[in-house]
Amino acid sequence: MPPILKFDSSGNLVKSFGAGMFIFPHKIYMDRDGNLWVADQRSANEREFTKSPQEKGKGHIVVKFSPDGKVLLTLGKSGVAGNPPEALTQPTSIVIAPNGDLFISEGHNQNMDAPPETVSRISKFTKDGKFIKSFGKMGSGPGEFRGPHDLAMDAQGRLFVADRGNMRIQILDQDGKYLGEWKQFSRPSGIYIRNDMIYVADSESNGVAPHPGWKRGIRIGTLKDGKVLYRIPDPLELKGTSAAEGVAVDAKGNVYGGEVGSRRVAKHVKQ
Repeated sequence: MPPILKFDSSGNLVKSFGAGMFIFPHKIYMDRDGNLWVADQRSANEREFTKSPQEKGKGHIVVKFSPDGKVLLTLGKSGVAGNPPEALTQPTSIVIAPNGDLFISEGHNQNMDAPPETVSRISKFTKDGKFIKSFGKMGSGPGEFRGPHDLAMDAQGRLFVADRGNMRIQILDQDGKYLGEWKQFSRPSGIYIRNDMIYVADSESNGVAPHPGWKRGIRIGTLKDGKVLYRIPDPLELKGTSAAEGVAVDAKGNVYGGEVGSRRVAKHVKQ
């Protein structure tokens, strides 16, 4: 099935493409020109290979599409986990700076006991895909990550990282220098920034482990001071696994949550 789906504002399917190209498309990002960037987070696992042996050689890449679905650029080596510039390892998200520089978060594993070759970093490229540098490693200190799950950038050019395994958002400059962190947005899976507001999706907190005392949902706050103003609750609160992992906001202020458990997009209308 084609995993990239375009809908109109009423939820009607307009276009789809990308069938047969990906194993685990984890993030979709639209740039200022309407091009789409898709991170294929991993290769097929053993169960998937057994069922579909033809899927070997896919995953661990970021693909840039035109608005009509034409492949314009591929970063990484399909089916191979490795280090830039030749390869990527578990790319989870993409964001683009005003000058066109591209930032890719790598490493979905949040386990501090993971093998030493496990990555937890951000890699930086030019707009043409030339590798510049990588920064970050597995850990819980400043500039370290336990699974950088999503990225966003504000108007000042600051990089906001959903450091999900460390239950925090880290704020960095574009060279990876640590500027600060926010823990008031709970366990962040997704981040979206629009009009000096930040929207953060927590898809995993359930009142107990791994983040006791916190509830899932989408928290909305100000970029000025990080104050949380609102929370859109998980539709099932502490029951089930329906909460939004991805989040986006349109020009009218409506909030969209990509709900993993229920496999749907929920539109929350601004009143």
